[in-house]
Amino acid sequence: MRKKVIAGNWKMHKTNSQAIKLVEALKAKTANIKKTKIIVCPPATALSVVAEVLGDGKIGVGAQNMYWEQQGAFTGEISAEMIKSTGASYVILGHSERRQYFAESDETVNKKLVTALNANLKPIVCLGEIFEERENGITNQVVERQLQGALRGLTAQQIKSLIIAYEPVWAIGTGKTASPEQAQEVHAFIRLNIGKMYDKAIAENLIIQYGGSVKPDNAYELLKQADIDGALVGGACLDVDSFTQIISSAEKLQ
Repeated sequence: MRKKVIAGNWKMHKTNSQAIKLVEALKAKTANIKKTKIIVCPPATALSVVAEVLGDGKIGVGAQNMYWEQQGAFTGEISAEMIKSTGASYVILGHSERRQYFAESDETVNKKLVTALNANLKPIVCLGEIFEERENGITNQVVERQLQGALRGLTAQQIKSLIIAYEPVWAIGTGKTASPEQAQEVHAFIRLNIGKMYDKAIAENLIIQYGGSVKPDNAYELLKQADIDGALVGGACLDVDSFTQIISSAEKLQ
């Protein structure tokens, strides 16, 4: 059985002092979690202080984005090595907000992904359709294009280090959620495509998270689907109690 992985994307929230308070509480509340992998992704400014609080490594730390060059005149960007120097070991790539607001494309996601893997960071690669694409019945075509574009040129060995996060864009921050059946259908489609691109064993072992208004009251039904291996949580991860409830739902299913 694949391990459940619950990651919290803090987005542009929390000062350093607020971040310390949040992860100290999370660490205490999840002390008895044994089977579920927990990851927190604070803003880049808080990576070092969060990693210091979570020093034992039981809760992983990830960045929300990175640039594909190692260094240079790229004002405002951070590199893979900078992320690693904070103590973080994960990085979210291709989040829909990055695609929507900052012109991320399948090509740039691929470049970042290659750089992250070469630096031994563990990427969480996001993909998903917008509302119009869902309404027009082209979800699978969109997801397949994003998947192939993001993973272009990667070896089977590299794929083993990835987490894929399916996040229907229309469900992010809107309060709308894909039904468990809708989410499961796309997760199964992703796994099928990974099997075709690489092999069935790699596909079977790949962690595929769901992201999109995951909350304590819908987490269990989503997470019990056969191909949903965890969640990439947005707003609900900013509250320790709600995030812990989602983690507990994952723990019960293993």
